[in-house]
This record gives sequence, C-alpha cells and structure tokens, in this order.
Amino acid sequence: MLNSKDIRKDFPMLDGKTLMHGKPLIYFDNGATTLKPQCVIDAVCEYLSSYSGNAHRGDYDLSHQVDVAYEEAREVVQHFIHAKRKEEVVFTSGATDSLNLIANGYAKTHLKAGDEILLNVAEHASNTLPWFDVAEETGAVVKYIELDEEGRMTLENVKKAVTENTKIISLAIVTNVLGYEVPIKEITEYAHSKGIIVVADGAQSVPHIVTDVVRDDVDFLAFSGHKMCGPTGVGVLYGKYELLEETKPTRFGGGSNSRYNSCGLVTLKEPPYKFEAGTPHIEGVIGLGAAVKYLQSIGMENIRKRELELRHYAIEKMSQLDNVTVYNPNSEGAIAFNIKDVFAQDAASLFNTYGIAVRAGEHCAKILDEFLKVRTTCRVSFYFYNTEEEIDQFIEACKKGDDFLDAFFG
Repeated sequence: MLNSKDIRKDFPMLDGKTLMHGKPLIYFDNGATTLKPQCVIDAVCEYLSSYSGNAHRGDYDLSHQVDVAYEEAREVVQHFIHAKRKEEVVFTSGATDSLNLIANGYAKTHLKAGDEILLNVAEHASNTLPWFDVAEETGAVVKYIELDEEGRMTLENVKKAVTENTKIISLAIVTNVLGYEVPIKEITEYAHSKGIIVVADGAQSVPHIVTDVVRDDVDFLAFSGHKMCGPTGVGVLYGKYELLEETKPTRFGGGSNSRYNSCGLVTLKEPPYKFEAGTPHIEGVIGLGAAVKYLQSIGMENIRKRELELRHYAIEKMSQLDNVTVYNPNSEGAIAFNIKDVFAQDAASLFNTYGIAVRAGEHCAKILDEFLKVRTTCRVSFYFYNTEEEIDQFIEACKKGDDFLDAFFG
C-alpha cells in the first residue's frame, strides 16, 4: 500500500516549513497544479547548471548531451502513454496549447460548413473555446452531448447526439469539476465506426490513471506536465502518426523545416519536429521526463488506489455535515461543493485562514452552470501525497463555514 507520509518526504513544500496564513500548507488544489518532487527540481537544476546548451542545433558534445536528454524524455512519455512510436509525442506548452494545435492545425483544414463538433457542458475552456473558433471560421457547428442526471457522460447519450454530420468528438477523459471518467474506449470504438475523429483532453486523467492510447484508440490526446509533478509551461500532444502528418503546424521557424528558398518553397520536417519550431522549453521537457519516471516508480495503479481512498474518506466525512452541499459524491475525481449560504470565494478565503488551499469559482468550466444550476463552487482535488489527517483538518474548517466572518475579523 502506498504510504502518503513516506511519499511526502519527496516534496520540499510538504516539509512543514511552507506556510499559508501562518499555518503549515494543506494543498488541496491539485487539479490546478501539483507540487514538485525533489527529483524533478534536481533534473531541471542539473540541466541549467551542468549542460545548458540548445537542442537539435549544435555539432559539439554539449549540444549532443542536450539532444540525448530531450529525446530520452520523449521516449519516456511514449512508454508512459503506451504510444506506438516516439514520433507521435509532440512537446507543447501544455494541454491548452495542444488542444489549440489540434483545432487550428487539423480541424480548420478538415472541416467545412455544416460539419458538427460534439462537446459537453462540463468541458474546460481549453476544450471549448478553440472549437468555437473553429466553428466561426469554417462554418462548422458545435453541439453538446447530454449528461445524465449525475453529470456522467454515457455511450448511450453519445449515440443520441451523433448525426451523419458529426466529424469530431472532443471530450475530457476526466472533467475538472465533476470528476467523472468517460468510457473513452467505448466512445472511440463507436465514433470510429462512423468515421468520427476523437480528441481526448487528458489534463485531469493522465496524472491519475493508467493511460493507454492504443488500448483506447484515441486519435489525439492533450495533457500538461505541471498537473503530474512536472514543470509549468510544458505539455504533450499525442496524435496518431498519420493524423499528425495531416496536421498543419501553427508556428513556423527554426528547427521545423528541412529547407526553404527565397521563393517561399518550404519543406517541413516530419512529425513531431515540424510542430516544435524555435528553441523548445528544454528544462521543462527534461523535468517532465523526470516527473514521468517518478510516477512510474510509484505506479499509476497505486496512485489511483490511494486517491480513491482519500476521496472516499473525504466524502464520508463531508456527508455528515449539514452545512455542506456536495455536487458529485459518486465521481472519482475532484469534489465540487459549497458551504451553504456562503459565496464560494468567501469559503475559499475561510479555508485559507486554516492553511488549506482549495479552488473556488467557475473553474474555467463556464457553461457547467447550465447543468449544476449554480454559478460557482469550491473544489478540493487530492493527489497521492495528501493524507487523511489533512482531510480531518479540512472537515473541521468546513464546520466553521457559517462563521466565516468571525474567522476573518474575530
């Protein structure tokens, strides 16, 4: 069994010296970003202090050392997500960048007026706004797959939403507020039988569950490094190689082309390099590789089991409170809730006075209120380094929710 207390020793910010409002940090905003283990910090620092050359540019030993480390990280990610080949792994600035690349580089060159893109109202802005832009530019239409009464995405409702005009389905494997896992394998199987491309937002799934792009047969997958113990500003676009060949880069420059002439004749490199113009976020990529190795050393099955233990423990405790409303008690991801009669941001400020970091607001899912019938919520999201003792302190703070003004001014 994974021991969170032992794991916490790997994270400098959990040594008790990091304070918030004068109290040791209790970090429950892992859906927004995760804390970084020392091995990731060391990998980034080693690059910056020991071999800080450019990648894919130099004909000298230092540059070769960078090339090896950079491409090793690509191979590490390939094996982590079970891709067939490393060339299907494109480094980006994060899930948002990856989804925009799919929308602008693939969808805008493949869709026409009247084609349909299917989403659902629980999607993050990064998997909504790019498709609005695609629709505006191509004349395609964005439509929504209905959620069931709990907020789950079902294959049955996917089938109801699909028409002969459906060309792309883009869904988060795990949504960032409701936290339900979609049946992605079944959805892709059905979609492909209709000739539909499936785009998966893995920002909230890749850090928490085993990811197998071949098993699930997704066409594209986007995720971010910082939500899985890696650095900020780096992420991944996975795409089936033949689809990446059809995708147009959205940035051009050094490193992405084989040659060009003054007449404007350009020969681009093959994927993934045609998408990685300019000097990449080298230390970020190296740090991401170290983060993936760290997660693999723990085991994604162990991580998933531990997180579910924590979630079940928290839900059991929260269900005993008469001043708390939980909107997704039966999901497996983040917990969305409110303190009754307390504005979400005020509640988050209350938790802050106890040293507890939670998220409050719309969580970048700004059309989810059409389903929840409430505009803002608080969100707690756990990772494998959290503990039951931290949850106990959170529950005690919840009990003070009715007296949040006293907490501020008393």
